[in-house]
Amino acid sequence: MTRTPALHDADAAIEQTLARCIGLDVSTIGRPAVQRAARGRMTALGIDTPAAYAARLEADQQERDALVEEVVVAESWFFRDPQVFDFVARFALTLASLPGRLPVRILSAPCAGGEEPYSIAMALLEAGLVPGQFTIDAVDVSRAALARAAAGRYSANAFRNADLGFRDRWFTPQAGGNQLVDRVRNHVAFAHANLLDPVFRAGREPYDIVFCRNLLIYLGAEPRGQVERVLDELLRPDGLLVLGAAEPPILKGDWMPAGAASVFALRRGIRTAARPPATTPAAPSRRGTSPARRRTAAPAEPRPPRHAEPSQALPSQPAVEPPPAEPLDDVLAQAGQLANAGRYHDALVLCDEARAAHGPSPRLFFLMGMLHQAAGDLDRAEGCFHKTLYLDAAHDEALLALALLATQRGDARMAETYRQSAARVLARKEAP
Repeated sequence: MTRTPALHDADAAIEQTLARCIGLDVSTIGRPAVQRAARGRMTALGIDTPAAYAARLEADQQERDALVEEVVVAESWFFRDPQVFDFVARFALTLASLPGRLPVRILSAPCAGGEEPYSIAMALLEAGLVPGQFTIDAVDVSRAALARAAAGRYSANAFRNADLGFRDRWFTPQAGGNQLVDRVRNHVAFAHANLLDPVFRAGREPYDIVFCRNLLIYLGAEPRGQVERVLDELLRPDGLLVLGAAEPPILKGDWMPAGAASVFALRRGIRTAARPPATTPAAPSRRGTSPARRRTAAPAEPRPPRHAEPSQALPSQPAVEPPPAEPLDDVLAQAGQLANAGRYHDALVLCDEARAAHGPSPRLFFLMGMLHQAAGDLDRAEGCFHKTLYLDAAHDEALLALALLATQRGDARMAETYRQSAARVLARKEAP
């Protein structure tokens, strides 16, 4: 005979079901909110006890979907954090000029009521991209939110920015709301999906840009790690990941800022393969020396006696050779590890030492440019990318970086020049 669960046991079972289905950490929205949602569903179904509802929830997928509808936070508005969409439009415009990169593929997950993916579409259209140059997939676990998105009709609550010029350009006023024009709606494909479902990512082509804003903050540690791995799989190697304001610090993988701190955009961290370690064991590091900065110390030269006798000849000491410079690949790998940990200054110090030891190198200057950019020093970043091109005129990544910087500075002519140069370099590299 099975024991009837106590009330708190039933509530815990309901919470566990939500954690398993959508990764929800109940503490982020509060247990009372989940309990109210569950009691509301019990009333709708005519179920008297939480234990009976917990059993129904476990056995019925449709009821799990219904409870999810009650607990998900689907609130959003158009151009939430406008600077993010400006940055993404510049990034997409740069990608669109490259051979083999059309269409620029974008994912919005979760998309709530469509405000975010539609904002992306408007931003890209206003930046000059045309149909065929980009596609936007938008997914969410809430079918009700997806239905609102597909309808494209929005109340005043969706328009919260000081500058509402976009509403005049892309919406038609109607009684009690505003209807989005088809030119924007046709650029977004909506689908019901869950990032934690393996079926979602199976066979899916990678994306150039992935928006996953304000989802991770609601997840438990384990599902958050699962979602991060999914995002890593879904993103192209040089792609852009856009998160919510509080989310970049909680990621565990190797990610670096892709722009100013206010855009909350990341790219994959520096992944340089180090050369195999030397077979000769390294000398132990001095106390307090970071492992990433270790150097083999030269043996200490013995001091002469304080008062040598006049007739006593001091033994001649062989000249001490300076320690050999570490291989550049090893230095780049160490600097990459520091950068991925957010220690940009330490990584730059290491690069400066390597430049003194090895001389100019396009790989070294490009890494330094990325580090300065991640640290927010765009002037030094630009200088390093120019030095990269001086040593390697076919360095397409440096050209793209300069194109983005020029666009960020408002120099459209120079940005286009860099984009065209990058396109020519890539075309030559891909030619048979």
